Amino acid sequence: MSNILNNLKPYEVFKYFEEISNIPRGSGNEKAISDYLVNFAKEHNLEVIQDEALNVIIKKPAYKGYENAPIVVLQGHMDMVNEKKQNIEHDFNKDPLKLRVEGDKIYALGTTLGADNGIAIAYSLALLSSNDIPHPPLEVLITTDEETGMTGAKNLNPEHIKGRILINMDSEEEGQLLVSCAGGVRLRSVLKIDWEQNIKENFVCAAIKIRGLRGGHSGMEINKGRGNSNKIMGRILYDILNTFDFHLISINGGNKDNVIPRETDAEILIKKDCIEDIKSLIDKWNKILQNEFKVSDPDINVEFNIISKTLNKVFSKESTKKAIRFLYLIPNGVQTMSMEIEGLVESSINLGAVKTDSESVHFNSAARSCVKSLKEDIVNKYKITAEVFNAEFYKEADYPEWKYNSNSKIKKLFQKVYKDLYGREPEIAAIHAGVECGLFEEKFGEIDMISFGPNIYDVHTPNENMSISSVQRTWEYLLAVLKEIK
Repeated sequence: MSNILNNLKPYEVFKYFEEISNIPRGSGNEKAISDYLVNFAKEHNLEVIQDEALNVIIKKPAYKGYENAPIVVLQGHMDMVNEKKQNIEHDFNKDPLKLRVEGDKIYALGTTLGADNGIAIAYSLALLSSNDIPHPPLEVLITTDEETGMTGAKNLNPEHIKGRILINMDSEEEGQLLVSCAGGVRLRSVLKIDWEQNIKENFVCAAIKIRGLRGGHSGMEINKGRGNSNKIMGRILYDILNTFDFHLISINGGNKDNVIPRETDAEILIKKDCIEDIKSLIDKWNKILQNEFKVSDPDINVEFNIISKTLNKVFSKESTKKAIRFLYLIPNGVQTMSMEIEGLVESSINLGAVKTDSESVHFNSAARSCVKSLKEDIVNKYKITAEVFNAEFYKEADYPEWKYNSNSKIKKLFQKVYKDLYGREPEIAAIHAGVECGLFEEKFGEIDMISFGPNIYDVHTPNENMSISSVQRTWEYLLAVLKEIK
């Protein structure tokens, strides 16, 4: 086991963060980290529950003098988004994350860091293992599958949780208190492909690759104008379609519906005598895109290369047209902005993944909205688009928004403690990303909730990083809040 974070403070927090970084815990692969948490609880003689969804609840009695304080639920999720750079060899099913420290930042080597939401686990374990930190009775709730469907929270038995104050630690901006968030839904469509096996001799294979985009969290970064490689590829292929005779071989881009895709590859079959003209068209698109994304994605680049490939089939001309037009028309990006909260995205959709298999092209999107009716409007637009192209349509993993509670006592306490510590007011915010609080509100009924966390940047990308000093300040803030709950 590495000790890269051994000298960082708070020591216990970073010790546990490094320990869990050695355990693969991508969404759907949480058995090992869930068992680790159970074993931790047993080693510390704490009551623990592990349910069928692999959620873990660890209960710790109150610190001396806090026996009559209300129970507080500390909550985070154990899964992480698995994203890596293409040139990095890393098996997320078995390889530990390779941590590195640069100045005030912690990164992983070419992969996501898992600070979303590993820092919540680290804070919780540091508290649970302590003997000298004042706190009320604690119920630590670590859920599974937050990133892909929130199925852990959905399958949680509410009888296992007695606390009616919940502190969610899945936020990523220090000094910001989250009091409301968007709901969301996964949308999926499958476009069946007709294949053509008559490969003409005067045609060659070519690859178009989009590289250099920043990507990001489909909720947090959707309003930053970052390029979606899948949608950009749709624009380029549609332009080629209007000018040249060609067939699609495959199109593949992105891995997760809740991640703005950075890289998309398309393979096409084109006439040999069109090569130079298509190169000129790609050069034109590089200039267009470098102008459009000069602020958000200055390193964007479209590559075009002739490749050697043995083919036995390609998309038919009709399927080529359908796939490209469907890709072009699928809704994407910010749909509406809030008229009540300046700068808040009200509703959006992200085409996160496009995959070609032996029968179909699969399109996976994540839609979000803080207004239920607008979320349904996006669903309907997507569904109608699929129907027009005779594509199969699926709606999955629907979860509710978290409504703002103006009378929240825990919000007022967090505000008071923050001002006592720093002499200024914290920011009260609603965000376009989804946290599990909406589901807890639906499941538990009356429960007072807030979400906060340290500074984490470029979440859901291989450049994800976390501020060391912010982790320490946020830890001290959490302890100060818990000390006040008597």
